[in-house]
Amino acid sequence: MKRLAAVACLVAAACGSTEEKSDWEREHEKNLPPSEDELSLPAYPRDRDLIEFSAAPTSDFRYFVDSNSINVGSDGIVRYTLVARSPAGVENVSYEGMRCTTGELRVYALGRERGWRMTQSGWRPMQPGSMQAWHRVLYREYFCRYREPVASREQAIYALRGARR
Repeated sequence: MKRLAAVACLVAAACGSTEEKSDWEREHEKNLPPSEDELSLPAYPRDRDLIEFSAAPTSDFRYFVDSNSINVGSDGIVRYTLVARSPAGVENVSYEGMRCTTGELRVYALGRERGWRMTQSGWRPMQPGSMQAWHRVLYREYFCRYREPVASREQAIYALRGARR
């Protein structure tokens, strides 16, 4: 009897390991967001590494990307540090990512007294009217032309400095 129970357990275990996924499971796996590379925060931006870009002609703010922070991940996400500076010199600093193929944006961390504070924000769609002018410009003009990420950090820097790909 013990031997029969042991054989039954082995058969059940073997059957469970080769179980196929249903059509529903296979279909929904296609819709899962792609996995992300492991995140490591860049050094806090320095003025000498900032590249200014024109984002909102009606705004008094000036917008910059830290050239040292740009990273085009193997996951297809373009990560960068954005600096928005008011006329009074007050800065908003954020470390962000753009998923070009799906048109999504995520803020990973906010600048705080020359350091970073992680955020709990997730991915959000960048739809017209929902994204800020500077995100739209970065997405369309510099990082995600034709919904494809730039090929490299160097290509992103080249585009930001005014040359076209």
